[in-house]
Amino acid sequence: MVEWITTPGLTDYEAAVQEMERRVDAIIAGTADEAIWLLEHPPLYTAGTSAQRDDLITPDRFPVYDTRRGGQYTYHGPGQRVAYVMLDLNRRGRDVRAFVKSLEHWVIETLASFNVTGELRDGRVGVWVPRPEKPKHPDGSPAEDKIAAIGVRLRKWVSYHGISINHDPDLEHFSGIVPCGISDQGVTSLVDLGLPVSMDDLDVAIKDNFARHF
Repeated sequence: MVEWITTPGLTDYEAAVQEMERRVDAIIAGTADEAIWLLEHPPLYTAGTSAQRDDLITPDRFPVYDTRRGGQYTYHGPGQRVAYVMLDLNRRGRDVRAFVKSLEHWVIETLASFNVTGELRDGRVGVWVPRPEKPKHPDGSPAEDKIAAIGVRLRKWVSYHGISINHDPDLEHFSGIVPCGISDQGVTSLVDLGLPVSMDDLDVAIKDNFARHF
């Protein structure tokens, strides 16, 4: 049984982490169901366990939080759907790679619900969208923009943190960091791609595609 929780408005990051940790402890203890928590944060940057300080370009712009999830720097803010994923891998198979792959394909199929082609790239975390209408890079490689980030942590094989999909955030806010350590590509969102998609529409797609992978 997976409980779906949707919190309106903006949720303080530190409060969210504390609530996630409480829920994870309860799942480990067998006193709570697994959960997917959908929310938005106020503008902030988070540093994963692989973050390089040089990738924080404007450290005084927004609050910066060190977090124990995997990955590098990410931005969270209004217009970005964050899905915190608290699942018990003791019951779903103790395979971290398979779990991350399921997260990736969950995001890709969610985007496909809006006819957006999300793709994976070797050596790059997250989901990318080809942008053939943009100029190629100087090395001749095609332009592509990141539309979703993935970063998770496990405690006794129960996951927390999760995924974020750009619905309609202020894309300029990403300029304060090198997102996920990738400096030669851009960032996009569903609305930036010209899609008249609401956050409610995105939530429906997230929920509809979840069961295919978990």
